Amino acid sequence: MYTRRIFPIAGVLKWTRRHIFLFIFLALIPVFLFDVLGLKWLHVPWLPLGVLGTAVAFIVSFKNNASYDRLWEARKIWGGIVNASRSWTIMVKDFIDNTHAKEARTDLELKTIKRELVHRHVAWLTALRYQLREDKPWEMHLKSKRSNQEFRASNYRVCEDVEDMEGSIRPYLSEAEYKEVFAKGNQASQLLGIQSRRLKELMSQGLIEDFRHMEMTNMLVEFYSLQGKSERIKNFPYPRQFATLNYLFVWIFILLIPYGIMEEFETFGEKILVQLGKHEVRSSLMHVAQEAIAKHFVWFSVPFSALISWVFHTMEAIGENTENPFEGGPNDVPITDLSRGIEIDIRQLIDDTDIPEAYIWPNDIVM
Repeated sequence: MYTRRIFPIAGVLKWTRRHIFLFIFLALIPVFLFDVLGLKWLHVPWLPLGVLGTAVAFIVSFKNNASYDRLWEARKIWGGIVNASRSWTIMVKDFIDNTHAKEARTDLELKTIKRELVHRHVAWLTALRYQLREDKPWEMHLKSKRSNQEFRASNYRVCEDVEDMEGSIRPYLSEAEYKEVFAKGNQASQLLGIQSRRLKELMSQGLIEDFRHMEMTNMLVEFYSLQGKSERIKNFPYPRQFATLNYLFVWIFILLIPYGIMEEFETFGEKILVQLGKHEVRSSLMHVAQEAIAKHFVWFSVPFSALISWVFHTMEAIGENTENPFEGGPNDVPITDLSRGIEIDIRQLIDDTDIPEAYIWPNDIVM
């Protein structure tokens, strides 16, 4: 079974370590110019910077909320696929019988028909997840970023990246259906079309009466609806104008942060010097060390600048890595594992054989 590995703080720091080093470097430059070279004019007033930070925080929050909505909608869609798949299997199991059959079938023949319909549904699940894993131009940032590549390689795998759709679907279809499906585009839609055609044939043979045929056809319509909802999220990205400007505003704020808090730390250091000057004993080693620290207290702005920059950038990165819930990221909807779970569940309902095993953590973490 797929197990989502909890993000410890060490994992987050490892994921963002390159940016942490960059933020420290960006904070060191203005402090060096300010304290060592004496460019005391090199600072930005905190008030306008604080207003900018507030605006950036609202923008980041808006993006994260929108990204989470996309993720949560995707999870609800696949929750609907899970429930609808079980309902479909129950209908296949109980609706197909010899009650109204023009020519009675043996139990083995009925079981073969039911197995055919359920296997074709598994093929639909497989085709759909492969189509949702296809790369889109706006999704390439997840695979291209080195930190994401390293995290994916060391923590989980995406089956669709290493296994082809044709080989995964072939065991569930006849040779004729396999050729028919891959002769056209959108294999998932073609499979539902074949299911509908097969139901019509079963109804004409009397193995399904009109009311049951209508109910099963409604389930196919539901699968089309759920597929369309998934494709809507997949094919319509988070608006680029918001994503691009959000990224730009965050980095403007990150670049200005060191210049805004240097003077605050310098002022705090001066207050420490005033307090130290009130002490009568000034020759002690401790007093000298405290005085030296106070004179260069502005250097403490470096870790604080890096911390603030890290918080804003990490929140922006979380939204960026969540906006495409079928991309195969660590926080995306685990459609591969869900498909395997559905397959095991529905095939057990019809007492099928050769049922695959569930993915087991930690050796088979999949998305």
